[in-house]
Amino acid sequence: MNIINSLLELITYYIGIDLGTANTMVYLRGKGIVVSEPSVVAIDKKTNRVLAVGKDARQMIGRTPANVVAVRPLRDGVITDFDTTQAMIHHFIGLTHTYVAKSFKIPKPRVIVGVPSSVTEVERQAVIDACKTAGAREVFIVEEAMAAAIGAGLPVEQASGSMIVDIGGGTSDIAVLSLGDIVVDKTIRIAGDEMDQDIIDYVRDKYNILIGERTAEDVKIAIGSASPLEEEQTVIIQGRDLITGLPKSVEFTSVEAREAMLNSIEQITDAVKDAIEETPPELLTDLLTSGINLAGGGALIRGLDKLWQSELNVPVNIVNDPMSTVARGTSLMLDHIELLERIQRSWNEII
Repeated sequence: MNIINSLLELITYYIGIDLGTANTMVYLRGKGIVVSEPSVVAIDKKTNRVLAVGKDARQMIGRTPANVVAVRPLRDGVITDFDTTQAMIHHFIGLTHTYVAKSFKIPKPRVIVGVPSSVTEVERQAVIDACKTAGAREVFIVEEAMAAAIGAGLPVEQASGSMIVDIGGGTSDIAVLSLGDIVVDKTIRIAGDEMDQDIIDYVRDKYNILIGERTAEDVKIAIGSASPLEEEQTVIIQGRDLITGLPKSVEFTSVEAREAMLNSIEQITDAVKDAIEETPPELLTDLLTSGINLAGGGALIRGLDKLWQSELNVPVNIVNDPMSTVARGTSLMLDHIELLERIQRSWNEII
């Protein structure tokens, strides 16, 4: 049996997936990030045929004919459309085959997927089923906070406190870790998507202009901030005038974007405060030294680290390459099978 297992290890390839609400990243062991695409699928409603996935599908949002719909099959970090998610995962796993085609690897990978800690057993099983139906031989599920901490290089197995805040598209995962486990865990379904909606609502209420999710996300990326910038910026927003029904453009400033996003940022900040208040005193001392480690797309919001350092009195570090932290962590966990198996047992006991 040991010989068979050894042979399987040689011919099996391993991938880590950050199955995000806004973006999906796939980390291939030994190759790094091989897929980084929006979590969007374009479908022909008449035939249920998948027309495009990822970047190509995102370009279709708001621009498709009546029979074509571009959808995001995950909301708030969980699957809302199983069949579409399965098609998306199948597509992304298929893209990794080109990197292993010249080897003797079998085309059924071992997959480890990061999900929010707040998911239910049913939601967790949906992720497993989607991956297996898409071609995975074996699926491991891990909490995104743990994967992010490992991907950020934090000493999670040591007897010291480490804090990670991973702000994605659908959820913000906040955790304090020590001795290979999560001591304080908070997940709120307030993240990048809510900030996009904040901008949509603000533009509608102030300018009577309707803009789409894609435009709002582009504005957030271009000029969004959590604290005043040294030099405030502007972009031109184009949308539909709700009074006349005609196209209309307006100059939108980073001050307005910050005002629009304020409510969501405050909710995330309050959740981080709550997590700090729940941290045991011994670990809190460690956090005063090591600080808060900020990951995910939300880490790229200008001035968020400065805001938290001012309001929380704790150092804030933006991790290296914050967008890929969870995907990188899932892959690294494959090199620590004992930790991975312990996490699986712990999760199974909880649910």
